[in-house]
Amino acid sequence: MTTSPADLTVIGAGPAGLAAAAAARRAGARVALLDSGARIGGQYWRHRDGRDPVPARLRQDVLPGHAVWHVEATAEGFTTHTTEGEVRSRTVIVATGAYDRQVPFPGWTLPGVFTAGGAQALLKGHGVLVGDRVVVAGSGPFLLPVAAGLAAAGARVAGVFEAGAPAGFARHPLAVVRNAGKLVEGARYLRVLREHRVPLHARTTVVAAHGADRVRAVTVARLDRDWRPVAERDIACDAVAVGYGFTPRVELALQLGCDTRVDTDGSLVATVDEWQRGSVPGVYLAGEVCGVGGAQLSVVEGVIAGGHAAGTVPHRRLLRKRAALRAFAAAMHDTYRVGAGRHDWLTGDTLVCRCEEVPVSEILRSVTELGATDARGAKLLARPGMGLCQGRVCGYATAGLVARACGRPVSAADLRGMAARPIAAPVTLSDVAQPLEDG
Repeated sequence: MTTSPADLTVIGAGPAGLAAAAAARRAGARVALLDSGARIGGQYWRHRDGRDPVPARLRQDVLPGHAVWHVEATAEGFTTHTTEGEVRSRTVIVATGAYDRQVPFPGWTLPGVFTAGGAQALLKGHGVLVGDRVVVAGSGPFLLPVAAGLAAAGARVAGVFEAGAPAGFARHPLAVVRNAGKLVEGARYLRVLREHRVPLHARTTVVAAHGADRVRAVTVARLDRDWRPVAERDIACDAVAVGYGFTPRVELALQLGCDTRVDTDGSLVATVDEWQRGSVPGVYLAGEVCGVGGAQLSVVEGVIAGGHAAGTVPHRRLLRKRAALRAFAAAMHDTYRVGAGRHDWLTGDTLVCRCEEVPVSEILRSVTELGATDARGAKLLARPGMGLCQGRVCGYATAGLVARACGRPVSAADLRGMAARPIAAPVTLSDVAQPLEDG
């Protein structure tokens, strides 16, 4: 099925996509807003109470349940291939968001070990606690709302173990002052943690999980500045929520040929100009795909992208607001930068690729014995990233291991080698064949 041509297609109905679609609609553009989920709002606006974040004027433009698996440029603009058919438009806005970034450690594949985002999604979307006694660990401010939500819902949170040092924000006073609301938000979460007597430990994280049938305990380690363990202790628990920030979903940006770079936090992100235009004519990008910075920044970028794509010039105050929010995001990434010492937590048999069950030793062997010189080479020789998730879970870790074994920093090429996919979402053969049959 092919929908009626639109002026622009917005891919992703989270904060950035909704803001982009609304801005374009206000400017008179015909919009198609696509999202793979049955309910709109993305991970941030996830509600169980039936609240709908979609403005009334946009409801006729929303196409839920449309998982986008490929976007191609045509003579008339772009054809977006989805699991429900094709959508054609003159312009495309990619607002695909991000997903949890994981750092492997021994035992991280045990039942009961969740991503921080997964734990929050179960709670916010379904009212389900991941466990009774929960350890929250990793790095970044996202750990605070996850722990606060679990504690407020009745879980016994054994502690929040932050691998970084939040005091690092002191190196960026201007960015902090210009975003005082972020401090207020953080203080609110800290107040909830204090009320429930949840301790917060800086420079400490989970380096191993233990159990036979499921997680029963974790080893937490005090870390030095490079994240090497210097002291360890065990804590009993029945669930772990772990997250080290987020990985932008750049598959569609790469399909379209957009330029990318390595951001401050080590993620691969798409490059944009002041109007959120990518390097490919007719392609705009907004939100986490341009660099992880939170919902507020995503909304601002969405408004700029949607308005400009529809032919209007966004007000300069939006550009100033974006600059302030981006400065705070850069400060956040610097403060919570993932340390190289994380590799010291690993053993040779620690699984990196869960789908294909590829351990650390096999990835290193692909470099030392088989001649891989980048992450894509390791993928072809040892199969990390070849399974169901197509490298979404293991791509960051694999790129880091390979670069370290080669004696160099992680490059954009390493990350592109694990993120580039001709098919961006799981589809059936009939989905792929349908355009050929229609033609």
